[in-house]
Order: sequence, then C-alpha cells, then structure tokens
Amino acid sequence: MTNSILYGLAVISVLLFAAPSEAGEVGVQVVFTDGEASIIRAYYDDQVASKEGKRKNGKGLPPGIAKNLQRGKPLPPGIARQALPTGLVGLLPPAPKGYERVVLSGKILLVEIATQIIQDVLEDVILG
Repeated sequence: MTNSILYGLAVISVLLFAAPSEAGEVGVQVVFTDGEASIIRAYYDDQVASKEGKRKNGKGLPPGIAKNLQRGKPLPPGIARQALPTGLVGLLPPAPKGYERVVLSGKILLVEIATQIIQDVLEDVILG
C-alpha cells in the first residue's frame, strides 16, 4: 500500500513539475532567443558593411497587412516570403520542431508551420 502511494505521488510530481519537451506543447512560448537575435543582427550588419551600406528589402506591404505582422497573428495568405539566407541558416541552431524562420517585409518571423501563426518578430534587422 505504501509503495503504491509513493508511486502515485512520484507520478503526480513528475507531471506537475516536468517541463514540456516539445515546443508545441501547452505553456511553452516559442520565441527568438537572445543568442539567435544577436546572430541575426550581426549577420545583417556584416552584409551592410560588405555592400557599402546597402541593405536589400523586399517591396513594402500595404499598411493594413504590414501592421498585422505581429506575434499571435496568422500570416496573410498568398504573401510572398523568403527563406533566411543560407549563410545565416548555417550560423543559427535549427528552428524548434514545427516552426520556421522566414523573411517578410524587412522582418524576420518565427512562424508555426501547421497554423501559420507568427510566434515572434525581429523588426528593424533588415533596413531598406
């Protein structure tokens, strides 16, 4: 009897105090880490230095769409986005399972692939 009570308490404590292992589990906020943000900013700063102050930026989005590029909102359907440059992808750790990093309208977005919900945004990294 004592063993089953101890076992039950052990299982409950593991369930209550264990951190979720998958990024998509409830209670886990997926964002750019400080290290990732630093790598991304440094990469684009180096690109500016090597291109004499010229940064590439895609065409701007209409203001109504651009203001919706924020955390918690879905990506607008049919909007062209770019993958991160290969050189930058090689510097970063892999994105969390089920997420991707994309470039859209001068911002770097962390997007949940299944729902297309924006989880985090790095603004003012790629300036036009």
